[in-house]
Amino acid sequence: MQTRAAFTTAIASLGLAFPLPGLAAELDGAGLSVAWAVPFAGVLLSIALLPLLAPLLWHHHFGKIAAAWALAFLLPFGVAQGAHAALAVTLHALLAEYLPFIILLTALFTVAGGICVRGNLRGTPALNTGLLALGTLLASVMGTTGAAMLLIRPLIRANDDRRHVAHVVVFFIFLVANAGGSLTPLGDPPLFLGFLKGVDFFWTARHVLLPMLFLCASLLAIFYLLDRHYYLNREEIKPLDPTPDAPLRFDGGINFLLLAAVVALVLMSGVWKPGIAGEIMGIPLEWQSLARDLGLVAVILLSLQLTPAAAREGNDFGWGPMLEVAKLFAAIFLTIVPVIAMLRAGEEGAFAAVVRAVTGPDGRPDDAMYFWMTGLLSSFLDNAPTYLVFFNTASGDAAELMGPLASTLAAISAGAVFMGANSYIGNAPNMMVKAIAEERGIRMPSFFGYMAWSGAVLVPLFIVMTFIFFR
Repeated sequence: MQTRAAFTTAIASLGLAFPLPGLAAELDGAGLSVAWAVPFAGVLLSIALLPLLAPLLWHHHFGKIAAAWALAFLLPFGVAQGAHAALAVTLHALLAEYLPFIILLTALFTVAGGICVRGNLRGTPALNTGLLALGTLLASVMGTTGAAMLLIRPLIRANDDRRHVAHVVVFFIFLVANAGGSLTPLGDPPLFLGFLKGVDFFWTARHVLLPMLFLCASLLAIFYLLDRHYYLNREEIKPLDPTPDAPLRFDGGINFLLLAAVVALVLMSGVWKPGIAGEIMGIPLEWQSLARDLGLVAVILLSLQLTPAAAREGNDFGWGPMLEVAKLFAAIFLTIVPVIAMLRAGEEGAFAAVVRAVTGPDGRPDDAMYFWMTGLLSSFLDNAPTYLVFFNTASGDAAELMGPLASTLAAISAGAVFMGANSYIGNAPNMMVKAIAEERGIRMPSFFGYMAWSGAVLVPLFIVMTFIFFR
């Protein structure tokens, strides 16, 4: 079970860097019916419901269930479009998108899993709030996955003498695994995708800073009051602290340098454009992407070689969670193909109502609707392709979106990043953090129980933000 926790964290790393949008690049969504979205919906519903309704079945057979939904798309697609088309879609989804995604995720998972924070602090409301604030700041520098992996275990350990801990992890997901990654392309996959499309590296920090500060300051204040309420309960503190207080220190410090190498490689792939690419079945393999992926593989090998064994043992590091994430995301990458294609088709696609909903009567973008539509879809779809769909719907031209339509791009960026916290499947680190907490004995809310938290805390803040920032 501890191995699964590590793997789940790895998923978060994956969320840092790579888009799914290219999956539907060659598929015309105008002629597709909504029925083609059923396998994707099936994957999401399986992830949401089966751990609750049939935990043993899910635990032992989640890979087979995910594969069944992938085949539920590929086999009918092969019959309708031909075996060659099905093979091309599969290769494009897995080779051009999924493989780079998994490599980056594995790199972040391996590097972050090699940094072990020793020692322990007492989980007071002030300390917990401080750790959440620190993680929020780090998320835009090392990605939501990296920050989540680095801090979730020390946070849990600091609170292992308390009876109420689930709320601490829930707010950790809100802040560190999501909202904190909203200031740079390194923070969250949608923003990295915008960077590759031509959005300036610091544009998001300038235009989303105020909404981010409002949201994060509000969440930190709400958390402090809630945590203080529990902390002052005379039965809150357990008689025996499983991990007594001790000074903090780091094992595996070499991985901080390797983490910097990961950041540099990701930046390189967005800045260096040699204009040279190979091709496999029409799938372009650009040199900058190949160089990035090879560099990340080298980082993985160096981390495994240079990290002291005691550091990984202290993190309960194992590959089981990584395998779980890899299987589930393979199915997601495949079954999301027709969904993205239909959204790309705009007014001609099955989801034309979505496109009409974000356009005002005067034909100009409705920023409030872009914020909410991007956010609601990002709550349940991967937020990277959702961001790209609305990026293209609004204009598709980075210069125009950073200029006359800057408020619209800010709304799209904020909706994609902030509302990824609305459900466990809204952003990859959410599930990782949940798995790690459960492995440490914390009884986390169910899928719908977590949504009750986000509905009660996040949604009212999003409504207020709409009137302040996105009118």
